[in-house]
Amino acid sequence: MAVSLQVWVITCVVILGLFVFDFFAHVRVPHEPTFRESAGWSAFYIGLAIAFGFVVWGYWGGQYGAEYFAGYVTEKALSVDNLFVFTVIMASFAVPRKYQQKLLLLGIVMALVMRAGFIAVGAAAISAFSWVFYIFGIFLILTALKLARESGHEREAEEERESRLVKLVRRFVPVSDDYDEDRFTTRLGGRRAATPMLLALVAIGFTDLLFALDSIPAIYGLTEEPYIVFAANAFALMGLRQLYFLIGGLLDRLVYLSAGLAIILGFIGVKLVLHALHKNSLPFVNGGRYVDVPEISTGLSMGVIGTVLVVTTVASLVRTRSRRDSAGERIE
Repeated sequence: MAVSLQVWVITCVVILGLFVFDFFAHVRVPHEPTFRESAGWSAFYIGLAIAFGFVVWGYWGGQYGAEYFAGYVTEKALSVDNLFVFTVIMASFAVPRKYQQKLLLLGIVMALVMRAGFIAVGAAAISAFSWVFYIFGIFLILTALKLARESGHEREAEEERESRLVKLVRRFVPVSDDYDEDRFTTRLGGRRAATPMLLALVAIGFTDLLFALDSIPAIYGLTEEPYIVFAANAFALMGLRQLYFLIGGLLDRLVYLSAGLAIILGFIGVKLVLHALHKNSLPFVNGGRYVDVPEISTGLSMGVIGTVLVVTTVASLVRTRSRRDSAGERIE
């Protein structure tokens, strides 16, 4: 896939422009977005991502178009899991609803910057060492096992991580107990101090770093093209702020989402290991020769990812509805 420097520059400028527009049009003046506003802009960004996918399909071919869509769907699903963690962070720091947009937008920008760095490092490593796919694959399988063990206990795990992080920050920086509108610092006893807004931003940034460690190896299991990896991540993160307010109440009902993501990450991890065996150059594996194993196609990957997401979403909604019905019957 040949992508010129000009295409890279145009893509980055457009993405940066969309974030700048988002800030000045929606975030600069603190407010809690309405359902209609969130739904409209969520649909806009999803439509934009789909349109970009068809551009990739038409310009570079169906193979790369399919890789983009598989990567976008995977990254979007992982981003929804991000939203659950963001909800926990907002609740932990009691961030007023009208200030949450600013935190979310800055958090999303930090996430994209971190992922861009990981994408560049990953691309360089893959280009130089084919055995990196072994590391990515094993890492994803271990991550999937960890996610499966934490399924249903994500809130406790996240609150524990936040507590350790906040204690570390408080050791070096004076912190105010009160908010000063949407400012990150304030005056406390004649000296500059951090507000809970800054602590919440630090927690979101740390969370973004952890999610980047999962998401970048995952999408490199679906495509080896850095441009597709970057674009899929950028479009998955765009509109995440609006989606947070749109489906905030629905997140608690997606009880099997983590289990579904564990299955997807495990599947991609196996796919990466098979790919590594196919391109094997390690002397202690089959004498440094490639291993004749089947490779999982992009089409099969898309089918598995889509099926798992649909099944886990439907199962979650059915499960939580039955719980509510049971609770209603007990009350009666």
